[in-house]
Amino acid sequence: MNSGNQTAFFSYSSNASTIANVEMARILTEIQVLELLFAISIFVTIHSLRQGRVRGLAVWPVVGMLPSLLLSRRKDMYEWITGVIDRQGGTFIFCGPWFTNLHCVITADPRNLEHMLKTKFSNFPKGEYFRGTLRDLLGDGIFNADDEAWRGQRKTASLEFHSAAFRSMTVQSLLELVHSRLLPVLAEAHEHRKPLDLQDVLLRLTFDNVCMIAFGTDPGCLRPGLPEVPFAKAFENATEASTIRFLTPTAIWKALRYLDLGSERCLRQSIHRVDEFAYEVIRRRKKELASGEPEKATRSDILTSFTNLRDETGKPYSDKFLRDICVNFILAGRDTSSVAMAWFFWLLSQHQEVEDRILKELRDIVAEREGGGEGELVFNPEEVKRMQYLHAALREALRLYPSVPVDHKEVVEDDVFPDSTVLKKGTKVIYAVYAMGRLESIWGKDCRDYKPERWLRDGSLVSESAYKFPAFNGGPRLCLGRDFAYYQMKFVAASILHRYRVEVAADHPVQPKIALTLYMKHGLPVTLRRRDEA
Repeated sequence: MNSGNQTAFFSYSSNASTIANVEMARILTEIQVLELLFAISIFVTIHSLRQGRVRGLAVWPVVGMLPSLLLSRRKDMYEWITGVIDRQGGTFIFCGPWFTNLHCVITADPRNLEHMLKTKFSNFPKGEYFRGTLRDLLGDGIFNADDEAWRGQRKTASLEFHSAAFRSMTVQSLLELVHSRLLPVLAEAHEHRKPLDLQDVLLRLTFDNVCMIAFGTDPGCLRPGLPEVPFAKAFENATEASTIRFLTPTAIWKALRYLDLGSERCLRQSIHRVDEFAYEVIRRRKKELASGEPEKATRSDILTSFTNLRDETGKPYSDKFLRDICVNFILAGRDTSSVAMAWFFWLLSQHQEVEDRILKELRDIVAEREGGGEGELVFNPEEVKRMQYLHAALREALRLYPSVPVDHKEVVEDDVFPDSTVLKKGTKVIYAVYAMGRLESIWGKDCRDYKPERWLRDGSLVSESAYKFPAFNGGPRLCLGRDFAYYQMKFVAASILHRYRVEVAADHPVQPKIALTLYMKHGLPVTLRRRDEA
């Protein structure tokens, strides 16, 4: 090999060696980077999981506790929240993703509820987040209002709810609906031996009832054949679409609203139909009142009462204000009683001994009548009042399955809960009513048992603090319609149970639906057997 070739050979070998060394260094660098990233991921995972032991849920960089929340949606979210709250001693802080509005304090401690709902009531309004989320549906109505706007509506509504004429109207309208519409629908289902969705039937009943109370008009949802009523369907769709907003970052649902896409498009269309119905009823009512007919002017529904009033400037309330008032009362009155009754009938299907005691109470009441209750049996208000065990059974159903499973407040100024949780201005606070009924620290070791007896002492009803049992809220916002709600539920339940044994379809999956109220996700299919057959 001559010198030139030797030089070229060694030069090539040197270049190859250099390239190999560079490639090896690059590979080693990549391995080191991968090792570093792997080590970091292990560290982050261990740190996040350790945080979970202290804070209730794993806290991940950027996304916070969101992965745990998303995984919970594959099962019963309310039970999942209950488990977290129980492990954390009654209160925990949920950390949402960075730059979102999903951060909040979640509590089920009665001391904290009393602090929010009573002691520091003015420091815990609904808040702008809640009002903004539901404003398209509820407007500035009583359940979406704070401060003076809320006080004015509350005062007027309170006077109306406690008037003799209003009470008489609500009792009479319920009687007519049950005996002219509900019982015939049930009789038809029994005669043809066909199952029916009891939750849907009860929703129709309470919807018709509350529309008569709020608007003074009957939409006719509960009729043979169970027809679809456009206003009722639109109202239901609007409620469901509004609920989705609470599970979606604000920026995203506002973008969907701007682009008119998805659930926001459904919400806009549904609210348009609700408004068409509401404004037409308002127009007709004002025309009736202007006619000067005494019968029209003395109606006792909420719309008529507010139409006859003036605002703080002495001017009649606007149609928009009247619409908001009525829609708010429909939302409150439609879902709460019907949902509670659906869970009540499901619980009875699991506890024959409770149903037997209710039947004994009803038979004893009927037996005390002159003539023993011959003919078509209609329970009167005094008899309904004496249904103590039935009242306890309904209250116990509400303890385990509250119609409003969670509620929301917002902190106005820095505060500290009685359990020492620090609250900064603007903090969102959620109180978990569903979880409260399942905590041993509140109700004892039998907290998950359905025991109406816990509400009775020597055969008479006993009360519990509204902050231990907040099914009807508490403090200044205590539900105005609580007494009528119990009367409505007792009258309906007694009228059904006296006539029929309600049998829930075997192996039917029963679980809550994520919504503003605690619907059964798959309804409640039942068959009916007359008592003389059973």
